Amino acid sequence: MTLHAASRDALAAAELRLLEILDSAAGATGAAPGELGEELFAVVGLLSGQPALRRALADSSSDPAGRERLLRGLLGGQVSDRALQVLTAVVTARWSSPRELVDGVESLAPPTLLVRAERDGTLDAVEDELFRLGRIIAGNHDLELALTDPAADAGGKVALLDSLVAGKVDGTTKVLVEQLVRDPRGQGVVGGLADLAALAAKRRERSVAHVRSAVELDAAQLDRLEATLTRIYSRPVALHVEVDPALRGGLVIKIGDEVIDGSVAGRLAALRRDLAG
Repeated sequence: MTLHAASRDALAAAELRLLEILDSAAGATGAAPGELGEELFAVVGLLSGQPALRRALADSSSDPAGRERLLRGLLGGQVSDRALQVLTAVVTARWSSPRELVDGVESLAPPTLLVRAERDGTLDAVEDELFRLGRIIAGNHDLELALTDPAADAGGKVALLDSLVAGKVDGTTKVLVEQLVRDPRGQGVVGGLADLAALAAKRRERSVAHVRSAVELDAAQLDRLEATLTRIYSRPVALHVEVDPALRGGLVIKIGDEVIDGSVAGRLAALRRDLAG
C-alpha cells in the first residue's frame, strides 16, 4: 500500500485511535477486536462499491463535522460504537484521495483481527495457516487462477475458498483470507497471504517499545505506559525511554515497524505538510 503524505498522517491518527479503543476494550463489554475488524472490512466493501460516497467522505474541502454527520447518518446503528469511533477518526482527517481513504480503513482491519488471535492464544496458528495456505495456492496454478480471476464472481471465489478451509483453519484466518479473495485491491492472493503472515509474525515478535519523550517520565507514568502497551499487544512490553526536548511535548513510541507519533513536533510537522498542500 502506497500513501501520500497527507494520507500517511491521517492513517497514523486513525491507528492511534484504534490502539486506544483496543486498549479500552480489553476486558470490557462491546465489540470485541475480531468483531471490530470484521466491521471495518464490511465498511471497505461498502465504500469500494459506492464511488460517490467515498468521494464525499474523503473530500478535504468539506467541513470535517459534516463528513462525520454523513458517516453517522449512514452507519449509526449499523456498526458498533467502537467502529464508529475509528471511522470518525478516519473521515475527519485529510486524505490525499478517496482510494487512499479506503486503503487506510482496510489496513486497520487485519491488525485488529490479529489482536483477537493474540488474546485467544491462536496467533501462532494463524500465522502458520496463512503461510501454509499461501504455499498451497502457489503450488496449484489452476486454483490460483480461479481465486484471482477478475472476471469471476466474488461470491463464487469465496465459496471455492470455503470449500478448502472450512473447519480446517482458525476463524481469524478464515476472515482474513476471505476478505483477500473477495476484494484483493490490487494484490495477488499469494502475495497478500505472505503479507498477512508477515504481519502476524511481526506482531508475535514485538516485545520492546522504543519511547522518546519530551520530558523525563516518572515511575508512575512509566508503569501506566508499560501496562497500557502490554494490554494492547497482549504480551509483556519492555520500555526503552529517551528524553528528547525537540519533541516539545508528548511521546513518540516505536514497536517493531509501527510508530505512534503523539508529539507536539509531530503534529506541527503534519500541520506544515497540510498547509503546504
